[in-house]
Order: sequence, then C-alpha cells, then structure tokens
Amino acid sequence: MALGLEEAFGAAGEFGGGQRRLTACLVLLQIYVACQSMLIVLVGAVPDYHIDQEEIPASRAELAKRIHFADNFTSIVTEWYLIEQEAYKVSLASSLFFAGLLIGNITFGPLSDKLGRKPVYISGSLTNLTFAVGIAVYALLGYCVREWRYLALVSNTPGIFFLLLSFMLPESPRWLYSQGKMAEAEDVLQYIALGNGKERLNLKLKPSTGALRKDESAPGILNLVKHPVLRWRTIILMYIWYACSFVYYGLTLNAGELRGNLYLNVALSGLVEVPAFPLCMFFIEKSWSGRRKTMTCFLVFAGLACIFTMVLPANAGLLLSPTLLALCGKMMVSAAFNIVYIYTSELYPTVLRNAGLGVCSMSCRFGGILAPFVPSMKSLSPSVPFVVFGISGLSAGFLTLLLPETLNKPIAESIEDVQSPKYQVLKNEEAEQTG
Repeated sequence: MALGLEEAFGAAGEFGGGQRRLTACLVLLQIYVACQSMLIVLVGAVPDYHIDQEEIPASRAELAKRIHFADNFTSIVTEWYLIEQEAYKVSLASSLFFAGLLIGNITFGPLSDKLGRKPVYISGSLTNLTFAVGIAVYALLGYCVREWRYLALVSNTPGIFFLLLSFMLPESPRWLYSQGKMAEAEDVLQYIALGNGKERLNLKLKPSTGALRKDESAPGILNLVKHPVLRWRTIILMYIWYACSFVYYGLTLNAGELRGNLYLNVALSGLVEVPAFPLCMFFIEKSWSGRRKTMTCFLVFAGLACIFTMVLPANAGLLLSPTLLALCGKMMVSAAFNIVYIYTSELYPTVLRNAGLGVCSMSCRFGGILAPFVPSMKSLSPSVPFVVFGISGLSAGFLTLLLPETLNKPIAESIEDVQSPKYQVLKNEEAEQTG
C-alpha cells in the first residue's frame, strides 16, 4: 500500500534517535559558524599601545621601533601595525566576511531548491541559541590561545570535520519527494527508520502531485514590488532586517572595544543572548503583546540602551556602565532578531514566503557589511557608535508599528488573500467557529 509523505515519516519515526544524532552534529556546526563570525574581534583586537614620539613615523620599520603594545596577546594589528590611518583594514576584513555571506545568500538559496538541501547546507544555520553559546566558546579559545595565527588555526580547523560530515548526511526526503525522486526519498526514510531502531520497513510512497512545487515557483520576486500592500511590507521589513543585523553585529563586534577584560566582554556578548530567546517566545504568544508590539518594544529598548551611554557620567559605576548598557542592548536586539524570522514568515502569503524571506535576508547582510566600520567612529567620541546603533534600533522599532499584527490571524495563501480585507474577515470568522 502506497503511503503519503507524512504517513511514511510516522512509520520511520518523526524525531527518533537517528534524527537527534544528526541534529547534534548540526548544533556543533553553529558553534563553528559563531567562531567564524567573531574571528576578527580577537584576531583584529587593538591592544593599548604607546609611541615614543608625538607624530606617527611614516615608515613601518621606524614605527616598529617606536611603538610598544601593552597586552600579552598578538593580533593582525600588532603584527602589521594596523593603527590610525591603517585601522580601516581591520574593519574591511570583517566587512568582506559579511559580503561573502551576502554572496552565499544570493547563490546558495536558489541552489538549495535545485540541487537539494544537503549539498549547500554548509551556508545554513540551525539555532540562534547555539550561535550565542558559540560566541562564548570562541572567547574561551581566545583566552587560552593568545597568538593570533594559532587562534585562527584552531577556529578554522573544525571546518574540515564538518566538510567530511556533510558527505554522511542524508538528503532531505521532503525535497526529494517534491522533486519526484520517489525511490531516493524511500531510501532516506529507510535510513531514518533504521537509525531510530526500527526494523526494515516496506515503504512505498504515493506519487508526488507537484502541486506544492508549482504554487511555490509560479510567483516571482517582482510580485513583492508589483502589489502595493506587499511593496510597502517588503520595504519596511527590509529596513527592519537591515537594522537588526546592523545593531546586532555592531554591538557584537564592538565587544572588543569596551572597557574591561576583552575575553570576558566577548563571552558576555554571547551569553547575554541566551535569556533573550525564552523572553521573546513568551511575549509573542500573548494576546496583549503579540508579534508587532513585542518586536517594537525590543527594538526601542535596544536603541534606548545604546543612546543612554552618551549621557552617562564617567564615574557612573558598574550598574550604569556603557558595557552593561551595551550588553542589555545586545540582548534586546537578539530577541528582536529572533522574532523577525517568525513575523516575516507570517506577513507574506505562502506562495511568496520564500521570495520575501530571501529579499529580507539579503538586506540583512548589508547591515553586517556596514557594522564593522561603526566602532571606528569612536575616534570622534566614545559614544558615537552607540548613538548610531541607537538611532537605527529606534527607527526600526517605530516602523514596525506600521505592519499588521499576525498573532492568531489566518496566514494568507495567495497574493489575492493579502489584498482582500473581505478574505481576512471571512477567515477570522472561520477560525472563531472552528475554535
């Protein structure tokens, strides 16, 4: 008897031991990705230094004789004297990393639909929570390995392990099924069943109708700007995603510029994200807050936390220190970043959801590209980077109020559903009747 895909998953095991082992491997991948994202914070750290003369020597050889670095770690700054006019090269290196993410976002997203999830999963991510823990792990590595070349080697070497691991991962049976590759999907489901401790099953899948694939591929990205409702939603969401990324990575990369212990600041910038996830999950499901108000509040609080650093007195103490406010801002923007994925998915109709998320994700990468240059603005005033981040957070928070609430609302299936208020009323009535 031929089974549907969901029935076959039930027979093989929805989330048994086999899937848990694969999930554990992908969780470790997030720690590796976090180390890559944070690499420049320690590899490009600028220790305190002193130059024996007032003017900076023109030649590098003369500068090497005159400059004295205070700390006991090395970085690309201490090796190539990337200070003053040369300091931009450190920020440029970080921006190029995020530019690579942008290229990967544009390239590997469509490839995952054509080639499958497995061949391109190395640009993917599993959970933001594990990413936050990965930042703390990287801080610990930096504390133990003070020579920047060895730190880079230790941080990058796990990539070989994950590359080899990728050959052992099975392809997504859902993707295989959607492509009409029934025999291969059945083999993967058998593999899952055996991994879950089940006996070999006699699985036979029903032929794929291809309706889902047709619905998803028919409307293109141009529909996001063609229809007024979707156009304004897309413009607002693109800015919100940009601002979330800009503030998040800006505060993360700025951890190395804060006063106090460098490694402790980096570790705390990751660990402070951990409580952000249960907080946002709690508030977005409450009727009195929902998605829109919760994200607005988190973004506004993140912006205010950054801006308040400019009015703090120098002797404000630990409870009102710029470091503490920066960590509070990081926690708030992390929560907002987590919500925006859910909120964006619910604001787009099913047929355009992948296109909408893809466009927003691309705008997110531009925020990451610009963020590394903002901490260097501290040469104007120590509070300038925080003011820039604060204005971005506040503006994104207030713009969120222009979007509709999606909590307990029916998700539109087609473009016509988004444009038709009558449809929404009918759907709400149906939801109340069935509820």
